[in-house]
Amino acid sequence: MGNLCGKESKDDHFSTPGRTLDSVPPPSNTRTSAVPVKISTGGGRTLGTGGSSQPQPSSEQDDARAKAREAAERRLNVSNRTKGSLGKKLQDQKKQTRNDTLDAASKDERRARDADSSAEARAYN
Repeated sequence: MGNLCGKESKDDHFSTPGRTLDSVPPPSNTRTSAVPVKISTGGGRTLGTGGSSQPQPSSEQDDARAKAREAAERRLNVSNRTKGSLGKKLQDQKKQTRNDTLDAASKDERRARDADSSAEARAYN
């Protein structure tokens, strides 16, 4: 049975007699040379140089660093501003560790069990 949705191949891979496992494969016609072609002739560039192959002077690097630091500080200040009580609660939740979260869930569960047991005791009196 064949593939019902596929096209019929004009090349029959089984028309040739094949070869043994230890023989060398026939040369491929698709590749013209075995040596890769060098794509660029220019020198590489250092990361952070902005595209030119020449290194930036230190004053330009200092300016870039200062601008990056200022942008990071602005992002930090914006994220630190809380918007009302919900923002404060969100900040508190973000600061919690895994153990703090588990402890809070455990305390809530204990309070709920205590309330259920006291309500059950009141109902039977």
